[in-house]
Amino acid sequence: MTLIFNRRQMLALGAGMAGAVAFGATQAFAKNDAEDAIKKFTGGKAPAQGKVKLDLPEIAENGNTVPMTVTVESPMTEQSHVTDVLVLASENPRSGVATFHFSPASGVAEANTRIRLASTQDVIAVAKMNDGSFFMASKQVKVTIGGCGG
Repeated sequence: MTLIFNRRQMLALGAGMAGAVAFGATQAFAKNDAEDAIKKFTGGKAPAQGKVKLDLPEIAENGNTVPMTVTVESPMTEQSHVTDVLVLASENPRSGVATFHFSPASGVAEANTRIRLASTQDVIAVAKMNDGSFFMASKQVKVTIGGCGG
């Protein structure tokens, strides 16, 4: 079977291919926005180290399913509690991994889940307290088989 294209069809096909290549190139070279996400979450305030604990494996055999627990030390009373926790991955194509919301009724500020990591990288958790203060922790996870596009 022979395909014959006229000039208009060739121009449309070429423009479509150029657009697909350009879109793929911008996606491949997209910058991770972890720092910007932290600044947006904290309103520009610098988070202090402490109160936040990340429990992740040092080596993840498969980046598609990495177990994670994030815990924040807090009495979880009306006067002092965690309101939100933002979890980011420093090398994923998109940094946002999860956001958890808490209230005094939560009883404890802890969340368990599985996350995807594209490669060896830092996982960062930032906690917002009800008084407007922020705390953070980070932990490097070595990924042996890629998850996000790897």
